[in-house]
Amino acid sequence: MAADGQNPVIEDTPRMNAHNAPDLHEAEPIPAAARAAIEELLQSADLFRYNAPKDAPVALLEAEFAELLGAKYALAVSSCSAALFLTMKALDLKPGAKVLIPAFTFAAVPSAVVHAECVPVLVEVGQDMRIDIADFKAKLADADAVLISHMRGHTSDMDAICQLADAAGIPVIEDAAHSLGTLWHGKKLGTIGKAGCFSFQSYKMVNAGEGGMMITDDPELAARAIIMSGAYEENWKKHGGLQNSFGHWQNKLPLYNVRMQNLSAAVIRPQLPMLADRVTKGRANHDHVALLLNESPWLSVPQALAPEERAPDSIQFSLIGEWSDAESREFQAEAKTRGVPVQIFGLSEGNARAFWNWQFLGETPELPMTRAMLMRACDMRLPVRLSREELDYLAMAVLGAVKAVKG
Repeated sequence: MAADGQNPVIEDTPRMNAHNAPDLHEAEPIPAAARAAIEELLQSADLFRYNAPKDAPVALLEAEFAELLGAKYALAVSSCSAALFLTMKALDLKPGAKVLIPAFTFAAVPSAVVHAECVPVLVEVGQDMRIDIADFKAKLADADAVLISHMRGHTSDMDAICQLADAAGIPVIEDAAHSLGTLWHGKKLGTIGKAGCFSFQSYKMVNAGEGGMMITDDPELAARAIIMSGAYEENWKKHGGLQNSFGHWQNKLPLYNVRMQNLSAAVIRPQLPMLADRVTKGRANHDHVALLLNESPWLSVPQALAPEERAPDSIQFSLIGEWSDAESREFQAEAKTRGVPVQIFGLSEGNARAFWNWQFLGETPELPMTRAMLMRACDMRLPVRLSREELDYLAMAVLGAVKAVKG
């Protein structure tokens, strides 16, 4: 920081090269407590969640995660995609049911809808990277469910979405893969809809390489999801606190076997007490870099909505004003020469977040608002471990790349 407490002057100097840049792909280190728990598990070879009569690491994780989020029930599974899929199956959505999803999300989300034998209906997303409520309202009449991705931690207007969906009698599922720790009116994301789904993939706030969690307050939804996750015979009895119709559903629902194993739970559990500190650091990192980037007339970082308290581990910004595709690609290349991997969603070859690359859906829908946003929307990781000096370097590199293109 400058001596007067103001932001540092951002200058593109010869010192700015790839050798100075922090590694944005490096994940957070795994706590020592997790390594000790893994060693104990390897010695016992007790890796399957249902071997122990009670208190298996996965079962303990479910109880701890439910308490952390303030939910009644939690189910640990192999991925967030599996959690989304199971939620749709547990809601008993019929084959061909229409599920509204944002047109800006990761390809795994429409894939989960297809896997559940449903039809994804893509809803326009605005320049702020959030659901366009007018398009959402127009498409809601034909929908059977709503799956809201809080993509890259940008929370759509959940007040409007839930009000409209509740009036139509349509369940809302939250894909909170990027939003563990985010609050909406002080309420934790993932607890607002009928169910919430989370990810423990390497680049999330809690890193297990892979893994997911589904939470809900609905005991029947939980019971159906637990059985279909792979709780065969009477293994559902090892899920504590559930007094509902497990017995009725046993052998009547298919088993998809997307269980989490104990090794993953051993990695995740010691990280949960660290979440609050990671969220605080992630928000401070994001807001510091956002303040610097917003000084440029060519860049704009989406602001949080009034009810939203974010938990970011990355930053998104848009190239604003007159930018051609060639200039945008040149900016991306200039950032790379400075060692900073900035991804422009719509200009990165085969990007899984650009809806026109989801060829498995068939004919690409016309979504001009979302397409325009993606063609100039930039993405950069901001791991919470970064120092203030490293954050300043990233901002300088981005602003220097803009200067190289725009002068």
